[in-house]
Amino acid sequence: MTGVRVTVPASTANLGSGFDALGMALGLHDELEFEVTAGGLAIEVEGQGADGVPDDEGHLVVRAFRAACARFALDVPGLRLRCHNTIPHARGLGSSSAAVVAGVAAGYALAGHELDTSALQLAAEFEGHADNAAAAMLGGVVIAWSEGDRFHAARLDPHPDLAPVALVPNHRSETSTTRGLLPAAVPHGDAAFAAGRAALAVHALTTDPALLHTALDDRLHETYREAAWPATFALVKTLREAGVPAAVSGAGPTVLALPEDGKLPEGVDVSGFTPHHVPVDVTGVRVAPLG
Repeated sequence: MTGVRVTVPASTANLGSGFDALGMALGLHDELEFEVTAGGLAIEVEGQGADGVPDDEGHLVVRAFRAACARFALDVPGLRLRCHNTIPHARGLGSSSAAVVAGVAAGYALAGHELDTSALQLAAEFEGHADNAAAAMLGGVVIAWSEGDRFHAARLDPHPDLAPVALVPNHRSETSTTRGLLPAAVPHGDAAFAAGRAALAVHALTTDPALLHTALDDRLHETYREAAWPATFALVKTLREAGVPAAVSGAGPTVLALPEDGKLPEGVDVSGFTPHHVPVDVTGVRVAPLG
């Protein structure tokens, strides 16, 4: 092949207390075209992030693509990259992981290799954790973990009744900033609470969504980030008081809601946030020959 088209989903991570461990792919996609050329690098970006991403080798997709090609000693003399982005950047919906997974998937495909555990390892190394990358790569619900410097993930089928709503604000966030608000240690009682809720979240997301309201409750990381995004946490509280399971998506500032039938209650004030009704993506990244 001399070119591939890659479709990669957004993702939401943490899902309450599953910090760096739970993720879920969402039906909001970036579509990218990779075309091998005789030389040089040309990048075209439209949609989300078009005015803020590099147009050179510093582009995250290109960096991930080069890393995948290097793994197989694949020589790509030139590259034309076209990106049509619909995943909001720096909002807690895995835009960076989607970029990395797209680049890795394209490199693997052009080298004639299927995505495997080494592909996940390569993608996760870019961020230092595998929850978003695994969700974007595998689809569905994922449990991610690490052993030393090795990253792993297990994919689970989501319950068919899940109907996520991503409430996206206009302001951006950087994970590095909000991660810096987290303490080095938490009380033992909070750790025990988080362990129970994370385990329950796995069951609720895959088997019994009626338990989601309890399962998405958290003491591990959300409270410490509230000062950075007060409007986000106010909306999470409002939704939960209205009976809607809700949590901060990733590091925020997007709010993930999982209302029954995907309908938010009337009267809930979502001013400053744009609701996106997005199904769970059960497929993960998809690659097809270009043309």
